[in-house]
Amino acid sequence: MRTYDNPVIPGFHPDPSVCRVGEDYYLVCSSFEYFPGVPLFHSRDLVHWRQLGNVLDRPGQLALPDDTPASGGVYAPTIRHHDGLFHVVTTVVGAGDGAGGNLLVTAERPEGPWSDPVWIDVPGIDPDLAWDENGDCWCAVAGVSVARIDTRTGKVLEGPLPMWSGTGLRDPEAPHLHRVGQWWYLLVAEGGTALGHGVSVARARSPRGPWEPAPANPLVSHRGSPEPVQCTGHADLVRAADGSWWAVLLGTRPRGWFPEFHVLGRETFLAPVEWVDGWPRMGPVREREQAPAAWHPVEQPPARDDFTAPALAPHWISPRSRPDGSWSLSERPGRLTLTAIGGSLDRPGHTFVGRRQQHPDCRAAARLEAGSARAGLSVRVDEAHHYDLEVDGGTVSAVVRIGPLRQTVAEQPLPPGPLTLVMEMSTDRVPPPTGTVPGHREATGVRPGGPDAVTLSVETSDGVVRLAELDGRYLSTQVAGGFTGRVVGMYVTEGRAAFDWFEYAPVGRVDCAAP
Repeated sequence: MRTYDNPVIPGFHPDPSVCRVGEDYYLVCSSFEYFPGVPLFHSRDLVHWRQLGNVLDRPGQLALPDDTPASGGVYAPTIRHHDGLFHVVTTVVGAGDGAGGNLLVTAERPEGPWSDPVWIDVPGIDPDLAWDENGDCWCAVAGVSVARIDTRTGKVLEGPLPMWSGTGLRDPEAPHLHRVGQWWYLLVAEGGTALGHGVSVARARSPRGPWEPAPANPLVSHRGSPEPVQCTGHADLVRAADGSWWAVLLGTRPRGWFPEFHVLGRETFLAPVEWVDGWPRMGPVREREQAPAAWHPVEQPPARDDFTAPALAPHWISPRSRPDGSWSLSERPGRLTLTAIGGSLDRPGHTFVGRRQQHPDCRAAARLEAGSARAGLSVRVDEAHHYDLEVDGGTVSAVVRIGPLRQTVAEQPLPPGPLTLVMEMSTDRVPPPTGTVPGHREATGVRPGGPDAVTLSVETSDGVVRLAELDGRYLSTQVAGGFTGRVVGMYVTEGRAAFDWFEYAPVGRVDCAAP
């Protein structure tokens, strides 16, 4: 009997939404302030996912100015397939000058091209789409309300109408409507997206209501539980090709000493769903579950990107924008050449190309030809929380930015020529907290301290030099705040630098079915 490991899409991939077309499944996630926006994945079994691209992949669809705050941007997309078209509806928040709202894009193929946006004239976040038997489209938003809309123009044809808004907990959001038999089922996330998160469900004969809450609510919540997966919520349902039902939802994997820390952000989990007396039922979301009947592993991108392709792979992202003049794969074939557009990683408007950290234990490395540039490797949560390996003027430095404080904690002179910058994230080497209670681990079995250690090293022709080993808790959601996770990547803040390759790989146990 096959099993799979959760999360099925690890790292900062929150707010999943899924649809099935034949025997194929398509899933989208929130991307917040990163460009390109809305990563899109494909699977044949709900377990093994491969990123096809990004739905909002050009400035004409998504233009986030530099003053877009961290954890602003693109919230909670929904993907559906109707009448031969894929539809993705999502919210843009904090885009500056009053811009933003809910937008809808469509495509005949999930690979794109996706259309220019149609702006939906419905206020609220976390939009959902569903079609009734008459072909009318209903758009539900957090709060919770629903409106009948014209998808071609974005105009409201009826409503918005109030709906069931959960069991009374805070932040009713992430509504998803599903027609099953003669009933419409409404999933609502509530309790906030932190430890109080959960999903509840109601049903009605029509999107207009009236709504009847499930007698066994919540459908899922790990609040107050000892489960290793926490913050479970923001679920979407899908019926598999074999008739079984499943939910995709977000969760976190906190680690370390109280209050525990999660550094990868909110991730995408998969859980089985049963129907009992006309209601969906779920158990706790486990790190290991019995797999669906279908089993179709997919080939993942290689650990090393040599930058020989004509375009960047879809997992590469940049904060807010990636102007054409800031990067090139053709200027020096086989190199990613980055050109500075801003002078500091501490402020928006800099040149950074990175990828999500997806494993608690991993290694990221890049081969850099800095020349006279100031460039390096950084792992970041936002402009105020990042660790950098920076090369400048024949010296490599380990630089720490935590809140209002910035400090160079180590420096090393460099020989001329290319060098390899290395960052290792390890849950085995965890710095203990100040004032650790003697005997705590023996009594509780819990290792005190932060979630991990981040080691910064440089490899040159003269050998390997470890510059710093840093406490990972300062690059966590609990310290930095916000809705994203760590992103590790290459940057330049002065001049122009070339990167020969970038490599990312898990270390030790592979935690999931994705890379």
